[in-house]
Amino acid sequence: MRTDTPLAHPRLPGYTAPMKDGIETRLYVDAPLAAGGVVALGQDQAHYLKNVLRLGPGEGVALFNGRDGEWRAEIASVAKKSADLAVIEQTRPQRAEPDVWLAFAPIKRARIDFTAQKATELGASVLWPVMTRHTMVDRVNTERLRANAVEAAEQSDRLTVPDVREPAKLEALIEAWPADRALILADETGGPPIAEALSMHRERPMTRAGFLIGPEGGFAEPELDRLRKLPFVTRVSLGERLLRADTAALAVLAIWQALVGDWTARHD
Repeated sequence: MRTDTPLAHPRLPGYTAPMKDGIETRLYVDAPLAAGGVVALGQDQAHYLKNVLRLGPGEGVALFNGRDGEWRAEIASVAKKSADLAVIEQTRPQRAEPDVWLAFAPIKRARIDFTAQKATELGASVLWPVMTRHTMVDRVNTERLRANAVEAAEQSDRLTVPDVREPAKLEALIEAWPADRALILADETGGPPIAEALSMHRERPMTRAGFLIGPEGGFAEPELDRLRKLPFVTRVSLGERLLRADTAALAVLAIWQALVGDWTARHD
């Protein structure tokens, strides 16, 4: 686990971290990736390469787009507002990643940024802000959330970036939730221990699952009553201590990964 790879520059894309092939910079791009291709970067990423990292033509960068795996590229040219990267060879093929969603009541700015970053590192495939009766935040900057998710994906060696969805009211989330995807409710009023509930699914893992984390003041009783009656909802307890919303979000993802997610695979 890396503990020495801080964000290279706040609010700009790209992390620096040592990689197996010696390339230190990973960038997420939307463009297709294939040998012989050229990827044109916009102003922010060009500024990051030229002025923050002080990289120039011929130096290596790793690229990923969530579809084509990871590729080694070299800087062909870099200017004030643009840069061109020549795509050379694939270093990792695209592979399946955990399909776990995180729906959460928004919290204050610094903590929602933290939640987006750490949930990305923990493998969440969807980040979905949910407005409940007791939610204290009435606006969510989804562009900022996505920027945090991109940065965390670059740092953590992920090959994808979570889908950051627009905020939805709880009723709208319930209506849109796929019936074949388990919705695991972190219920502050009680329920079976989360490890016990997830362990029941070791033989048939919850490979399509999502967690719902409530607001700082907890769910309103009518909301809990509605959720408990849904056939696809599994309520779980996170113990006797009262957890902050961001703590609860990261706890459920970590436990899910350890019991039924990709932390169960060997990485020799």
